[in-house]
Parts: sequence; C-alpha cells; structure tokens
Amino acid sequence: MTPTAAPTGLVVMGVSGCGKSTVARLAAERLGWEMDEADDFHPPQNVARMARGVPLTDHDRLPWLTALRDRMSARADGGRSTVLACSALKRSYRDLLRGARCRVRFVFLDGTPQAVAERLAGRSGHFMPASLLESQFADLEPLAGDEDGVTVALTGAPEEITGEALGRLGLLAPPPA
Repeated sequence: MTPTAAPTGLVVMGVSGCGKSTVARLAAERLGWEMDEADDFHPPQNVARMARGVPLTDHDRLPWLTALRDRMSARADGGRSTVLACSALKRSYRDLLRGARCRVRFVFLDGTPQAVAERLAGRSGHFMPASLLESQFADLEPLAGDEDGVTVALTGAPEEITGEALGRLGLLAPPPA
C-alpha cells in the first residue's frame, strides 16, 4: 500500500503514443490501486472523429473529461485511489480533473515529437492515427510549477520511468516480493 492516507487520483499524461497506458498500468500494479484508461470513456462520436484524423475540440473533450473527473470522485468517495491514463494536454483539462473529490496528481511523460512518432509507428490496433500527433503537440501545455506533479523524460524503460515518477511523488510502494 502507499503512504498516502487520503484517496489520490494519479493522472499519467502526455501525447498519444508516449506510453501513458503502460506506465499507468505499472503504477497501478506497484501501488495496488485501480486503473482506468481514459480512451475507454470517449463517446463513439469522438472515437470516430479521431479515427478519421480529425482532432477533437475543447467542446468535444468536455463531457469526456467530466466523466473522468467523476470516475476519480466515485472511487475516492469509496476510499479508493486510482491511476488514470489520460492525455490531459491542456492546463484547463487538468484544472477540470483537479475538481475530483481527491488529491489529483500528475505524471507528465515528456518526449520529443520524433521519439513519440517512432513509438507510435510501432503501435497497432489503436483508433488514434499518427497523423494527429502534430495537433497533440500543438495543444500540449506542459505541467506548470504550481501543478501537483512531476515531469519524467521518456528515456528509460517503462519500469524505470514508473519507478522514477512514483519515487519523485513520494508514492513508491515497496517492490513486489
């Protein structure tokens, strides 16, 4: 278990293809928390837009972000912490997520456009086409100094990135036996 007494929502954020889902899954396993994949909360019309290569607008994202905030709140209301893999590209999106009834913290997975494009090229079976990566970087607002979170470079293996993030946040659970 984690040294955190009150429920926490840990949002692993960044552009498509940066490894959010992998790091979120590893963090959830290490912490013993539940994990949600934000992509599973997109309404069908959003998925269809992205699959056609059409970037989502802030208006398109509002109900999706609200559902994610409410999911973290529901878990927190039950005394449970959660890990969420979510792009959370803009500060306004993170501000909305911070409205959850728990302490919301962020892990920003920071990589260069070239490095992320290489990762995306090796991914299959996802509705988000690589053609939207440029629009994601255009929308990206990295974590500011007053936001509760850490920025971790995409320079190591997912296990190393996860360990660094959890350690820097003070959430590092003991290694599995």
